[in-house]
Amino acid sequence: MRKFFKSFKFAMAGIIHCFTTERNFKIHVSVAITVICAGLLTGLSLFEWFVIIVFIGGVLALELMNSAVERMVDLFTNEWHPLAKQAKDLAAGAVLVFALTSAIVGLLIFIPKWFSLTN
Repeated sequence: MRKFFKSFKFAMAGIIHCFTTERNFKIHVSVAITVICAGLLTGLSLFEWFVIIVFIGGVLALELMNSAVERMVDLFTNEWHPLAKQAKDLAAGAVLVFALTSAIVGLLIFIPKWFSLTN
């Protein structure tokens, strides 16, 4: 049981490290907080909250994985290499695709609610 709880400690250390060292992770957390506040003010349904939370979690998890890929690449080579660049670019691209998808889904959820409030 001790090992089980220790794994949570290591995971939290990774999240905290990413938050304190990665600018993009801080940006994603700030956007997530803004979206959560907007959701509270807008009055989302349970299903809409489910979708929003899944997308927020996905973006943050992918950003953590992107940082891990960057560290692994840096661990294996100090020199510039086209495959190292590709690995980093692909991981960053995965975050971008999911973040853009999240933004589109968020707009699809929020815009109709915002316009119905003004009618």
